[in-house]
Amino acid sequence: MRIAVVPGSFDPVTNGHLDIINRASKLFDKVIVLVSYNPNKQKARFSVKERLEMINAVIGDFDNVVADCNDGLLADYLERTGACAIVKGLRAVTDFEYEFQMALANRQLCSTAETVFLTTSPMNMYLSSSMVREIASLGGDINGFVPPAIRGVILERLSPNHGNIKK
Repeated sequence: MRIAVVPGSFDPVTNGHLDIINRASKLFDKVIVLVSYNPNKQKARFSVKERLEMINAVIGDFDNVVADCNDGLLADYLERTGACAIVKGLRAVTDFEYEFQMALANRQLCSTAETVFLTTSPMNMYLSSSMVREIASLGGDINGFVPPAIRGVILERLSPNHGNIKK
């Protein structure tokens, strides 16, 4: 069985993430969407439990996709689960530079793991969790940025005037 891991902070999960997850699900027998702790990123706005709940709310249509979390090395997680690949979405050249370094480090730590880069769909090239958080916290409309199933959860947490935003 070919198992792939799609790691990320998913704070919150966006339509761009969901696009990468969908495409990975067609390439691998099983896909694990892995909420990872990244000490270099700002403090998460949603708890790991909340992020897992949001991911589970949007992956229900996929028979071969599950969600999990990890607070250790990705390479160790790959070895524990028998995953053969890490799937990362790339939006721009700057993403590639960082992800290329991470791929090399992960390959050094887990020689059996390959990193597969998927370019984002053009409609999601600008999209990031931090952008969604900022738009929602300033009262903007996030309808086109996140799956409808989790929009309310995001707005409830981040929007200063949740009741005034179109749902």
